[in-house]
Amino acid sequence: MQPGIKNHSKTAGLLLLGLIVYQSVSAHVSAQELDNISKKDAAFIYLIVGFKHIIPQGIDHILFVLSLFLLSPKLKPIIWQSAAFTIAHSVTLIVAAYNKISPPTQIVEPLIALSILYVAVENIISPRLKPSRIGIVFFFGLIHGLGFAGALSEMGLPRNAYFTSLIMFNVGVEIGQLIIILTAWLFLAKWFSQKDYYRSRIVIPLSVAIALIAAFWTIQRTFLT
Repeated sequence: MQPGIKNHSKTAGLLLLGLIVYQSVSAHVSAQELDNISKKDAAFIYLIVGFKHIIPQGIDHILFVLSLFLLSPKLKPIIWQSAAFTIAHSVTLIVAAYNKISPPTQIVEPLIALSILYVAVENIISPRLKPSRIGIVFFFGLIHGLGFAGALSEMGLPRNAYFTSLIMFNVGVEIGQLIIILTAWLFLAKWFSQKDYYRSRIVIPLSVAIALIAAFWTIQRTFLT
């Protein structure tokens, strides 16, 4: 087999294996089945898994990031908020993955919904970005990290590449977040953020829609699951 074809075949195989890992809960594929592959391949697989946890599966995390973006659509403020969010969820993801903390999902999931609701409502009532937003985002990032850890605990991590896979999962999550931010900037901020009607016709209606969805999730995750 020619080297180019061989490399493409290996990449396709890893993509397929990554999809299998991502569906491991329903397909009953254990992380131990990956122990025979190299750390490099495990890193690639969990990068895919982390990305897929945001796009397309992480609609709640997508709405949270969009809520952060809406109030101040300039790239610098949103990058600072995204960085605070990333640092926070990285901390709790790693700590939880090593079984140092293990809060039940019936507490974490409603809190994630509440975090989305809070930020969306703040967008509606506050006309400008406040300095306290960074601290709030960091706190909510800690909660979202527990949600990421819950997803990983269900799938498991390969024992021979535990830390590497954990870090690459987190990198995949971050890539997904950045794509959401850049997409929102290209389709909204670039064209409309300087318009007089940006807040009244875009920020507030979208924030109201997100708040209603988050309120429904809060009730659903608290009382109906």
